[in-house]
Amino acid sequence: MKREERHQRIINLLIEKRTVDLDDLAELFAISKMTVHRDLDELEQAGVLRKVRGGATIDAGTQFESDFRIRERQDHAAKHAISKAAVDLVEPGMTVMVNDGSMAAVLGEALADKRPLTVITNNAAVMERLKTETGISLIALGGVYSPKFNAFFGVVTEEALSRLRADVAFISTPAVASGQAYHMDDAVVRVKRAMMASSARAYLLVNHERIGHTALHVLAGLDQFAAVITNYQPEAQLLRDIEDTGVTLTIASSGGSHP
Repeated sequence: MKREERHQRIINLLIEKRTVDLDDLAELFAISKMTVHRDLDELEQAGVLRKVRGGATIDAGTQFESDFRIRERQDHAAKHAISKAAVDLVEPGMTVMVNDGSMAAVLGEALADKRPLTVITNNAAVMERLKTETGISLIALGGVYSPKFNAFFGVVTEEALSRLRADVAFISTPAVASGQAYHMDDAVVRVKRAMMASSARAYLLVNHERIGHTALHVLAGLDQFAAVITNYQPEAQLLRDIEDTGVTLTIASSGGSHP
């Protein structure tokens, strides 16, 4: 089996199981553990996974977020539930900012149902989806392209945002804890903050599984958002931490608590 084929198999296994074991991979591919190490090193350098003792994972860490190509194939039900709740906050005629991320990409696609709209985004997946839609005035933010996040960042992006104004910004995050939202990447944080500063209201989108986790950089306090939208009610202590900030918590699933 060629190296590229092994890499794709490893990615597929990670999407299915979230973690892989080094010994299991060596047996599966009939290769040495050293070769598996090299494969995992290359995939880690590409931002696809992070190595852990005895294997690798795509679960987010304080300094790690998996590649967009991985994340867009995960958690479909959560993304669609949260996106639906977010779109319900949008009225035709609004100007809406949508940030990077696979959840935001699902939201961007759903925005077509609320046309006419002006959509401002640095998310390449949203640009691709909306660029041919009638009734959508698309403002694509340039900058330095990041394959890992499938979006544009940097001084050019931030400068453009400083000269724009939106009714609503939808900001996604991979970590919420102790009344704050976090992210692993400083360039991503700067653009998210610029979107918040250029919008009348900002809403935070977070998968309930990421509540109670932190990352390297503080993005913002939850009290800077009009609401936090998630897909299940957090556990009691985590719920109290959010309620103590005074922010509105919107539960996007019909169940309302984790099954």
